[in-house]
Amino acid sequence: MVDDKKVNQVVEERNALDDTPGYELPLLLFAGFRSLIDRLHAELAEQGHPDVRPAYGFAMQAIGAGGATASEVGRRLGVSKQAAGKTVDRLVALGYAERTDDPDDARRKLVRLTPHGIDALARSAAIFDELRAEWAGALGAGRVREIEESLRTVVPADGLRLDAAGWFGGT
Repeated sequence: MVDDKKVNQVVEERNALDDTPGYELPLLLFAGFRSLIDRLHAELAEQGHPDVRPAYGFAMQAIGAGGATASEVGRRLGVSKQAAGKTVDRLVALGYAERTDDPDDARRKLVRLTPHGIDALARSAAIFDELRAEWAGALGAGRVREIEESLRTVVPADGLRLDAAGWFGGT
């Protein structure tokens, strides 16, 4: 049985220490992420890449400069081989990737980025630099660096994973 007085006492103690509820932190981090990603994709559309979706960006990062098999893309994204294959199929149809023979294993197909895919990633990098500069203009360059350093402190060393698309439930 829950003792309402003790539960309220815990809430009151927390509020006395900090009046910000804990659930706001992940929501604010996610909202910041979404604002950057949404602005990125609006700008990419203006620059000739209207079909790129966030999941495609993660998939193109997972393919990387050297290419990857669909299975490798799936592992890097944290999704099934079938889900990765479906995303790769869409990237191929849109001209961002192509399937090629693996020079090391004739039984495997590699997925490689096309010049169109490389252009989308290069433009993404430039746009992210612009968005970061906007945040630095609004918050101050020092505060942005402080936010980044603080996040590096609390994010696990292997925390920079590409599987956000899989974590959110699909590609």
